[in-house]
Amino acid sequence: MKKKKYDEEEYHPGHTSFGMSVFNLSNAIMGSGILGLSFAMANTGIILFVILLLGVAILSLYSVHLLLVTAKEGGSLIYEKLGERAFGWPGKMAAFGSITLQNIGAMSSYLFIVKYELPEVIRAFRGEWYLNGNYAVVLVSIGIILPLSLLKNLGYLGYTSGFSLSCMVFFLGVVRLPTLFSYQLTCPCVLYDNASALASISAANGPHVPVNSAVQFTPHPEDVCTPKYFVFNSQTVYTVPILAFAFVCHPEVLPIYSELKDRSRRKMQRVSNLSILAMLVMYLFSALFGYLTFYDHVEAELLHTFTKVYKFDTMLLLVRLAVLTAVTLTVPIVLFPIRSSVITLCFAGKEFSWIRHFLIAAAILAFNNLLVIFVPTIRDIFGFIGSSAATMLIFILPAAFYLRLVKSLPFRSPQKISVIWLLCGIVAALT
Repeated sequence: MKKKKYDEEEYHPGHTSFGMSVFNLSNAIMGSGILGLSFAMANTGIILFVILLLGVAILSLYSVHLLLVTAKEGGSLIYEKLGERAFGWPGKMAAFGSITLQNIGAMSSYLFIVKYELPEVIRAFRGEWYLNGNYAVVLVSIGIILPLSLLKNLGYLGYTSGFSLSCMVFFLGVVRLPTLFSYQLTCPCVLYDNASALASISAANGPHVPVNSAVQFTPHPEDVCTPKYFVFNSQTVYTVPILAFAFVCHPEVLPIYSELKDRSRRKMQRVSNLSILAMLVMYLFSALFGYLTFYDHVEAELLHTFTKVYKFDTMLLLVRLAVLTAVTLTVPIVLFPIRSSVITLCFAGKEFSWIRHFLIAAAILAFNNLLVIFVPTIRDIFGFIGSSAATMLIFILPAAFYLRLVKSLPFRSPQKISVIWLLCGIVAALT
């Protein structure tokens, strides 16, 4: 009876519309990874970055296709159950570990932005004790993220996802476009290379000082502000992990699919196609505008670079608020699959409990807060998670589950042979 009830809950009719599903999946894809793309472009060059971006996007979309086919053939909409049916307990644990590690890393990267940017926003309003970023993370987690995480169904977050995406579009339009076209792209990095020059300009002209006003104080070599098309250096190795981290959404695909109204594999594929295409365009413009603004001086977290240049700018304050709102509203979306994984692993077959629902969410948030407080930089999150869990979820697990569970195609079919070559190529590249 319990097994029957559990299966009925897994295959309950969906109630989330197509548009809300696109919002939720797009919001799951887009997050703090967008802030690291300019850094990636600076360390690969424009052409190489575009090639890698398109490659990772296509592979991500293809792996979603494999995951949806596998879910149909494997008879489950839960990632861990697909792993169990494919490889038994090791497959179940591989799926659980990858989902948990990836989403904890994603949540931590979002909370890193809250930690570093919210004190700057509060400083504009002359706050004092709130200037400690650790306090800010805890307050936001308790006051905003935890209540949203207590909703029973993921579909209810469609409205907050739409608002979150609007905030990121505002971030792209207000920060990138005016900087690109209004300031003529004259070498901007000198503003924070010469602190005394910045102080003298601010004292003379007020706090709203454009970047270019400091160009005369610190001459730079001509090649510093020349865009590069192919770059290879010690930081280039971070590019693929950053891109993988930016596109990973696979833990959320099946939960969103399970709540899609009148769901079908074709309809969910359209949701995935539209979401990944929209994020591909946004990622490309975001990386390009950020790179053409700061060139080789762009940092791993782009907003932090803008902060050094426009310390007191009113528009930057609005942009910070938009980014903070976007990443804060994304955290509950990412928390849902972790809680679902824990429940599937430890409490499978048991009836829904609000107490369990609350305690798991609170424990996950508490762990992430500790991680954000003690891990030094956001780049460590991007690099480690992108090279481990994100790669497993985008490339390895969907391909392995597909090969194992899809019985309608022979093992020597062109589809499975192409998947085998893809899987071997990814494993060889990682090795």
